[in-house]
Amino acid sequence: MPTCRSDIIAWVGSSIVPHEGELRAWLRRRALPFQEIDDVVHDSYLRIAQLREVDHIHNGRAYLFTTARSVMLQRVRRERIVRIDSLTEVEALKLEDSNPGPERYVGARLELERIQRLLASLPDRCREVFRLRRIEGISQREIAERMGLSEHIVEAQAVRGLKLLMNAIREEEGRGQHHQGAQGEQRSVFRQNDR
Repeated sequence: MPTCRSDIIAWVGSSIVPHEGELRAWLRRRALPFQEIDDVVHDSYLRIAQLREVDHIHNGRAYLFTTARSVMLQRVRRERIVRIDSLTEVEALKLEDSNPGPERYVGARLELERIQRLLASLPDRCREVFRLRRIEGISQREIAERMGLSEHIVEAQAVRGLKLLMNAIREEEGRGQHHQGAQGEQRSVFRQNDR
């Protein structure tokens, strides 16, 4: 039974539109030109607008990202000259089962909590720059303007954040191999590296 168009429009407004900025940031991280990002977002909205009902969609964000991936795959397939970076994009866009099993869900939740804990341990300015640059996809120039810093400092803080995270992950994995099952001492790797 088709859903009323006004219900679909309301659903798009509440469940899809709020995630457009995050989608655009995700597309920017894939090094798509701005015009192509606009085209992918536009084509994704077109596909969603053609839906006759939305009751079957439980996660608007996931549906938007899946639609955008599909649009990108279609665009890559249509290209007559296959660029080498397009081939890697196709590999990156292979869709897995959209309904992860309970093990994957729990594993993903634990990994998210781990990353959030590691991010929270970064020094304040470093954490904020890293979040804006790597998670929200904001340009160095815009971050510098927002935070009243030079672009050089923003770049240095983003690199520093990445290095600190990578070191902490390596250290955690090393401890995990040496002390499987044992709870490690709670300490902040970042505070020591901040000196």
